[in-house]
Amino acid sequence: MPAKNSASAPRYALAIHGGAGAAPRAQLSPEHERRYRTGLEAALDAGFTLLERGGSALDAVAAAVHLLEDDPCFNAGHGAALTRDGAAELDAAIMDGRQMRAGAVASVRHVRNPIELARRVMEKSRHVLLVGAGAEEFALEEGLPLVPNHYFRTAERLEQLEAEQRGRHVSDLMPAAAGTVGAVARDGDGNLAAATSTGGMTNKRPGRVGDSPIIGAGTYAKNGVCAVSATGHGEYFIRAVAAHHVCAAVEYRALTLEQAVRELLHEILAALGGDGGLIAVGARGRIVMDFSTEGMFRGARDSSGRQEIAIY
Repeated sequence: MPAKNSASAPRYALAIHGGAGAAPRAQLSPEHERRYRTGLEAALDAGFTLLERGGSALDAVAAAVHLLEDDPCFNAGHGAALTRDGAAELDAAIMDGRQMRAGAVASVRHVRNPIELARRVMEKSRHVLLVGAGAEEFALEEGLPLVPNHYFRTAERLEQLEAEQRGRHVSDLMPAAAGTVGAVARDGDGNLAAATSTGGMTNKRPGRVGDSPIIGAGTYAKNGVCAVSATGHGEYFIRAVAAHHVCAAVEYRALTLEQAVRELLHEILAALGGDGGLIAVGARGRIVMDFSTEGMFRGARDSSGRQEIAIY
């Protein structure tokens, strides 16, 4: 859909991603593209509707990511990438820029919506990051839905795993299933929030944790500065402390958000040998979406009239 632009700064804004590294255009069938766009639009609309009604940035990013976790097109929740033993291990994080509170979970195998558990960690525990069995015990205490691990598996992800194990390197972001999901938002009160959720890398070693649940690497938010969600090869984003680097460059070096994102992706990450994408929203509602891969599944809406869904 076409983007609409306005000269005025938006009061509230939301951006989402469904993974960087989109397959070459020739490999993306019209049916797959339609499915991706439908999923992105549903998640964008869900989060933006909350902002329109005066809801918080935190609620908006949680709602958008929840829907993307339920969509088998994306590598989070149902449709997650599989470990080398054929299981799904899920990571997620959420951060509230108002008080810089954060919650995250990693290597969970039975939590239907890891983003909801990450939020409970932030709001109902003394901790920031819970992993594995301890995280799932907390989910039971909080009454969150648990499902058998096979709930997360799809035929496409099994095909990708089998291909990797035969020695054929298959991107985590093939047309059959896109990548890591995330959202960033600014609400009408100026509060910022970020959320990210992922199944990680296809054929990963059990217990591997990427950047998504690492606060400051794949997820970060600070009121008055920016909120960031990352997607790509997580090991590089961890080493670069990517999301925090973007916010620090804005806060302490007076870079624009566009400059900070570009520096991180196209200079710092590239020098390490990594690539991927970032979505970010600034203190005044300015949305930036950039990537160093062929494409990134993404969408943006704001109160000034911007409305877009894009892949390439």
